[in-house]
Amino acid sequence: MNHDMPSPSGTTDVFPTHSVFGTPCWVSLTSRDLGTTEEFYGAVLGWRWRSVRLGERFRVALADGAPVAGVAAVADMWRMAVAWTPYFAARSADEAVARVQERGGTLAVGPISLPPGRAALLADRDGATFGVWEGELSTDWLSWQRSQPSFIRLHTRDAFDAAIFYGEVFDWGTTGTDRTEVAYEGDEVVLRGDGHVLACIQSGALGSAPDPTIRPHWQVHFTVADVDACVRAAERHGGGVVTRRDGEAVLRDNEGAVFTVTARRGR
Repeated sequence: MNHDMPSPSGTTDVFPTHSVFGTPCWVSLTSRDLGTTEEFYGAVLGWRWRSVRLGERFRVALADGAPVAGVAAVADMWRMAVAWTPYFAARSADEAVARVQERGGTLAVGPISLPPGRAALLADRDGATFGVWEGELSTDWLSWQRSQPSFIRLHTRDAFDAAIFYGEVFDWGTTGTDRTEVAYEGDEVVLRGDGHVLACIQSGALGSAPDPTIRPHWQVHFTVADVDACVRAAERHGGGVVTRRDGEAVLRDNEGAVFTVTARRGR
């Protein structure tokens, strides 16, 4: 679980999550070893690293000087899987947890206090893990989000059912709210905010599949200039390729966490 989500840019110019309620606001990686994680993602994605006030186990990754993601070396300490997790902005972490549980989802961790906010780690009713964050976000982070260096896609059993679940938890597309819009496009559900693609939901995952890349899960995508170069760097630094297709590759990092690199193009 990510504990370096608050104010990732380190600025004092912040605004509360209720102003962007329901939108993806951060992605995080749980790791066993910060040193090898920093080396891997530095080589594959060109990230640089910054310490945060929460302690030596936590880092913020920077791309072109902008915050991209949080990394927390807590997988062994907290008996958690090494994995990437998206977080959604919440008006109230307690309210979000209650809504998830009322709709058949489960609570894994929290809500816990992490000044200047509160966080919780949850799973939807098909088992896909996600987090919620109540607190401050920096305006630098919002500018980064709108530049779309990453996006998230839910691979799940039934996209329509999942859209109802998350829509009820986060008020997606609620009448009178112009923050988010949900549309059915081809074989997936697309969440947009201010005209930008924020998340996609796609059917096809199997709840009991032994392969975690087939079970319902949120997949974090990072846009890159050269997918081939990322693949080569991942293989040189202890990672590997899960799947590959034109303009995109699903990679496994040196500790087993799965993520996707996608060629930078208009969506």
